[in-house]
Amino acid sequence: MKNIKKVVIPVAGHGTRSLPASKNVPKEMLPIYNKPVIHYVVDEAVSAGIHDVVFVTSKEKTALEDYFDHHYALEDVLERTGKSKLLKTVQELAHYVNVISVRQKCQLGFGHAVLTAKSVIGDEPFAVMVGDDILLGDHCGLPELIAVAEKENKPVIGVMEVDPSMVNKYGIVAGNKRPDGIIEITKMVEKPRIEEAPSNMAIIGRYVLPPEIFKYLENAKPGHGGEIQLTDALNLLAQERGMLAVPVKGRRFDAGDLLDFLSVNIYFALHDENMKDRIIRRLQKLLAEFEN
Repeated sequence: MKNIKKVVIPVAGHGTRSLPASKNVPKEMLPIYNKPVIHYVVDEAVSAGIHDVVFVTSKEKTALEDYFDHHYALEDVLERTGKSKLLKTVQELAHYVNVISVRQKCQLGFGHAVLTAKSVIGDEPFAVMVGDDILLGDHCGLPELIAVAEKENKPVIGVMEVDPSMVNKYGIVAGNKRPDGIIEITKMVEKPRIEEAPSNMAIIGRYVLPPEIFKYLENAKPGHGGEIQLTDALNLLAQERGMLAVPVKGRRFDAGDLLDFLSVNIYFALHDENMKDRIIRRLQKLLAEFEN
C-alpha cells in the first residue's frame, strides 16, 4: 500500500440530482465560485502527491478531459488581448495532471465503474474519489487516507459522522474504534434502513485500495438498487486483509445537493478578501427583503 500514483474518479453518471443544469453540461463541470467542481476534487488528489487521474467516463463527459488540456483558440485570444494572468492560468491547467480516460459503456453501479479502470491500474494500489464531493481544509481527505494506508499497510476508506436520520443515504461502517480515532472495520452496509444502521459513520467517497479489490468486483452480483456496489466488494476485502476507516477532517460539500451547492459558493465568497464585505452586504439585503 505504498507509492499511490493513480486516482480513479468515476464521472460517467447522468447527474440527475443536478437537472436541468446538468442536461448538457456534466455536473462535475458546474461552477463552484470560479472553478468547476472537478477542479477541487483533482486539487485534493494533487495535494496527496497524485498526478495520474483516471476518469471513468462516458461519451457525454469529454468536457472533463478537455478542461485539463490546451484550448489554443482561447489562449490565442488571451495572448492577443494582453490578458497574461488569465493566459497563464489556462495554460497551467494543461500541465496540471495527466488525464487517462476509460469508458464505462454500461452504467452498472459505482463498483462497476471502479472495475472499468482495472486495465489502467494493473497490479498497483490506487485511490478512488467521487467526482462531486468537495473537501476543504489543509491536508484533509485523500492525504490523510494515504498516510494511514502506507503506515498500516491496509486498505483505507474515509468516513464522516452524519445525522442518524441521514444514514439511509450512505454506505455505513461499523467496527472497533482505536485510541487514535481510526476504526477497524467489521461491517459495511450500503444505504441501510435508519433503524438497521450499524452506526452513523458514513463513507464519503474517498478510498485507498489494493488491486485485489478487482477480483471481488469481477465476481460481484448486483446489490442495493440492482447495481454492482463497491461496498459489497469492500466487505469481502476487509474479511481477507482487514480495512480501516479514517474520520477525515475538513468541511465537506456535496455538489450534487442543491443546498450544499449554493452553500459552498457562499463559503468561497466569504473567504475571498475582495468579495467578503460585498457578499455579506448582499446577503443582509436579501435577508431583509425576505423578512419584509
